[in-house]
Amino acid sequence: MKLPERFETRMKEMLQDEFGAYEAELERPCYHGLRVNTAKISVEDFLKLSPFELKPVPWCPNGFYYDESEQPAKHPYYYAGLYYIQEPSAMTPASVIPIEEGDRVLDICAAPGGKSTELAAKLHGTGLLVSNDISNSRAKALLKNLELFGVPNMLVLSEPSNVIADNFEGFFDKILIDAPCSGEGMFRKANSMVKAWETNGVELFVNLQHSILKEMIRCLKPGGTMVYSTCTFSPEENEQAMDFLLELDPELELAELPRYEGFDSGHPEWSLNRNQDVTKCRRLWPQRIHGEGHFVALLHKKEKPMADAVNWYRPEKVKLPDEVRDFLKHIDWNWDECRMELQKERLYYLPEKMPSVKGMRVLRNGLFLGEIRKNRFEPSQSLAMALKMNEYDHAVSLDVADERVIRYLKGETIELEGENGMTLICVDGYPLGWGKLTNGTLKNKYLAGWRWL
Repeated sequence: MKLPERFETRMKEMLQDEFGAYEAELERPCYHGLRVNTAKISVEDFLKLSPFELKPVPWCPNGFYYDESEQPAKHPYYYAGLYYIQEPSAMTPASVIPIEEGDRVLDICAAPGGKSTELAAKLHGTGLLVSNDISNSRAKALLKNLELFGVPNMLVLSEPSNVIADNFEGFFDKILIDAPCSGEGMFRKANSMVKAWETNGVELFVNLQHSILKEMIRCLKPGGTMVYSTCTFSPEENEQAMDFLLELDPELELAELPRYEGFDSGHPEWSLNRNQDVTKCRRLWPQRIHGEGHFVALLHKKEKPMADAVNWYRPEKVKLPDEVRDFLKHIDWNWDECRMELQKERLYYLPEKMPSVKGMRVLRNGLFLGEIRKNRFEPSQSLAMALKMNEYDHAVSLDVADERVIRYLKGETIELEGENGMTLICVDGYPLGWGKLTNGTLKNKYLAGWRWL
């Protein structure tokens, strides 16, 4: 691989005797990984089902390496949301942040959703996950991945960080900042990143990172925890970003991260003020681990009493049409009608405590349940993915080897035994989507944009 001259010179200075090993590593194939969705299936149960040859990722308990030839993204279990395809070192930030059930969690630069889906899995449907990306098109991809994972307690936004801070000051228990960066750890995966680096270098991203960090401090609750990460190697975007952050808020302190084989510490000599605490951060180098590389820092905000400054949202009480009530009776959930919101014909189920998002660009607030159409209720794809098979009383499970599974995922009509009516189609007990069964023929309701290609 031809590296930019400026980059090569700097890496030689940083790595010294290791530079040769780094350069040689870039000539080898990339590593591929998947991360199990523990909100749907345990790691143990997944390994019993998995048709792939998997090897554990040491720093992520639910992460595994796979061989590229196996193509797990072309398997029904992927469509059931049982795992997410993710570069192994990129699993680190969401793995190390200590999420507890009931937390309010923010993923500020969330698209396409790799880290948000893991944060959601850790919440197990409790608390609130706010996933944001300033790019509306990228935020749509983020939303799809969260829906695929069956996340009910989400708020998906597309706003700059200052708008988030203005609306959520002192609100979040946990914040993940996987910052936009120069992407030096992605050179092997995408040659376009090399060209982008030659155009932009690191300076553009340092300013952007500082802007995001400044606003995220405002959002973090006293006693809260923040993870900052990049997929780049430059000290300006890593150790020196910590210099900036710690100087900005004296209530913040770096916390020690776990050390796995091959992990390097942050380097005080690359810090502007030779801060020894940056040794608590972790650097992942591609020549030392099986991955592309990452920088991760964990920060804690000292506690002091502070009341919530956020405005809470209370939806207007809705009168649910009979067709909605009739359908919801089939689902074994303890419905709270005070959390129902009807937006024209679309019905949503909001998180238990929902902040006001008036004036913000909202892609999704809570779980989209379905649409009311001509005196009938059409359940949504997101509802199907949020359910467990035993929570709906008219579900059919097909064996993964059954040819009807792929046909269903392609949107085809299939023959199926069972009771007439709206049916939840599953593969090996895990939901895929809806169909309407009439006298042995299933009218396919699988969402068109999700279909097997």
